[in-house]
Amino acid sequence: MTIQTVSTNKSYGGVQGVYRHASAETKTDMTFSVYVPPHADGAKLPVVWYLSGLTCTHANVTEKGEFRRACAELGLIFVAPDTSPRGADVPGDANNAYDFGLGAGFYVDATQEPFARNYRMWSYVTDELPKLVAANFPVDAKRQSVMGHSMGGHGALTVALRNPHRYRAASAFAPIVAPSQVPWGTKALGGYLGPDKDAWRAHDTVALIEDGAKFSGFLVDQGEADNFLKEQLRPELLQAACTKANIPLTLRRQAGYDHSYYFISTFMSDHLHWHAARLTA
Repeated sequence: MTIQTVSTNKSYGGVQGVYRHASAETKTDMTFSVYVPPHADGAKLPVVWYLSGLTCTHANVTEKGEFRRACAELGLIFVAPDTSPRGADVPGDANNAYDFGLGAGFYVDATQEPFARNYRMWSYVTDELPKLVAANFPVDAKRQSVMGHSMGGHGALTVALRNPHRYRAASAFAPIVAPSQVPWGTKALGGYLGPDKDAWRAHDTVALIEDGAKFSGFLVDQGEADNFLKEQLRPELLQAACTKANIPLTLRRQAGYDHSYYFISTFMSDHLHWHAARLTA
């Protein structure tokens, strides 16, 4: 499992790197970023996976997330994958819409043509990339957590619910909590997985909880000035599902904050400290 180094930069005593590799899952080259904090030789460090939102690449959080100071202080590796396969032969939305296709993989393994060959983002972020990172960076595979934003918040929460023994913590910024019930999600799940809505439930946080999935608890921040709050995000559905299932949820509604990285970067340190407390316990 070889990787190509695209760039490295020293930051807060650690190294921020960007890397590329040929993915067996997506049949394309994939680019991802890894921040490794300063650490003693031979040490194995906990790792936080960050899943990004619609239209994003690894670069958005890497450049705007403001996570490195906290990761350096807390001793956390921070990994940011891309959000979809990319390349000249990779199919996208027929109308070049932002919410499907390129930049919008929704962290599922597509079963519908022409997407099934390349759009295997679930297997990529839960299997292929973790193995690659473990083989090339000083990660402690027993101490992993996951977080994400918007579409990536959807990804983070579903990944955690379906792998509760792998991840010690899960949090999200403005997640799409019930994709089966909102326009972004119905378009994506229908396009990638087909019309059988029962198949969608494995990639819907609220549906997973309704179907009995459990996790130790979630931290969610939601901006109250988010333009997508009422139509696409619906945090009240997650709150109701967690309450009924007795899953601890800290849902913080942040007055005046929108959907952008100004919002994410403001509360990133809070989330990383929350993760670190669980990763180092």
